[in-house]
Amino acid sequence: MLHRRCFMTAMMAMMLGSAGSRSEAAPQNWTFPSIDGGTMSFGDWTGRPVLVVNTASRCGFTPQYDALQALYEQYKAQGLVVLAVPSGDFRQELASNEDVKEFCEVNFNLTMPMSTITSVKGANAHPFYAWLRRTNGWVPNWNFNKVLIAPDGRVAGTWRSTTAPNSRDIRRAIEAML
Repeated sequence: MLHRRCFMTAMMAMMLGSAGSRSEAAPQNWTFPSIDGGTMSFGDWTGRPVLVVNTASRCGFTPQYDALQALYEQYKAQGLVVLAVPSGDFRQELASNEDVKEFCEVNFNLTMPMSTITSVKGANAHPFYAWLRRTNGWVPNWNFNKVLIAPDGRVAGTWRSTTAPNSRDIRRAIEAML
């Protein structure tokens, strides 16, 4: 059943493609609780491109962590922020923030910013994701959906799970902002 669901979700994602929009700029006062403790503020990233990715540890797309980390390492000195947002909304995340942190450190040696487990859809969605839904009509339909926020705070592009983080489309969009 799970493989059929992943296949159907992947097929829908391929049909939907990128849905980027040039809507209103994102508010800068959003914060995400950091999986390392403390908080991360969008305001700290003003003027920088930010790739936000809802993630999960038990998903068929989880190996994308390697490409996300490589993308972060390649472009962070030029200003790129890659924010991983673990979410249990699709029932493929580990039970605790501690488990997620350990899993990502052991299996992927992640150093990019990562939030605590956060809702990305529905009534409990984080304000960032609620804003995406309200202003762009965009809601993650599975894990590893990607949203690129331009330095001016507007949505520069969205990609579904089947688009690899190191794809030509995503790299071009990032490079145009650096």
